[in-house]
Amino acid sequence: MTGARLIFALIVSAGLATGTGAQERLAPDDLAALPPADVVVLGEVHDNPVHHRNQARALAALRPAAIVFEMLTPDQAARATPARRGDAEALARALGWAESGWPDFAMYHPLFTAAPEAAIHGGGLASSAARAATEDGAAAVFARETGHDPARYGLDTPLAAEAQAHREAAQGRAHCNALPESMLPGMVEAQRLRDAALALAAIRAHAAHGGPVAVITGNGHARTDHGVPATLARAAPELSVLSVGQVEEESAAAPFDRVVVTSAPERAQDPCTVFAGDD
Repeated sequence: MTGARLIFALIVSAGLATGTGAQERLAPDDLAALPPADVVVLGEVHDNPVHHRNQARALAALRPAAIVFEMLTPDQAARATPARRGDAEALARALGWAESGWPDFAMYHPLFTAAPEAAIHGGGLASSAARAATEDGAAAVFARETGHDPARYGLDTPLAAEAQAHREAAQGRAHCNALPESMLPGMVEAQRLRDAALALAAIRAHAAHGGPVAVITGNGHARTDHGVPATLARAAPELSVLSVGQVEEESAAAPFDRVVVTSAPERAQDPCTVFAGDD
């Protein structure tokens, strides 16, 4: 993930968190006393340092058995060894973070040290997989990339017309209403693929280590209506799930079980300028 693709990720992590829905609002200190659940999904806007500090606070209190990162593939996660986790520079180098395009590793490193006994799992897929999903569909790519049955994750079933239209509109807003309408169905498929990959990683982590499992991800994947929590409800209904979103505007609250409202960081560039060719 580099250049314009990082800008896309930042837009999506914020933009897909719009919508309606009632949830309990938390203060940051409340993250140290979350209710118990087998899987706790901790949302973020990727470039907001306050969100990462809040996630670290939650992880320190949860003491999860495992942490699943959207930002890591399984191969990358295997490089986050106990010997490296305390050394930010060594860990970033092992993960290839500088080449990944994700925001400054200084924001993410505390998440690797807040719960030092937790196993690290990767819930991400190669960027080529997401691109393939826009053409081939989430079900085909999920089966090919993971070897798991896409039906368990609902990927074999087309969305109802209303849900499809809603999610295409959300993708349009998340991409600054700059994409051709013909691209939006593929973007929805890519998002469904990522939700399923994160859910699979959480299931694997819980099976290997027990709970709780924490999932670090963008707000778009943390929403309860069609994100990772909804996918887990279908694929592993025996697991209890708690979703915590972090949003930068009161009006931006999407369906989460809990929500933290924060200020936005100063951003040097309006993410939407990338669609005007202003990289």
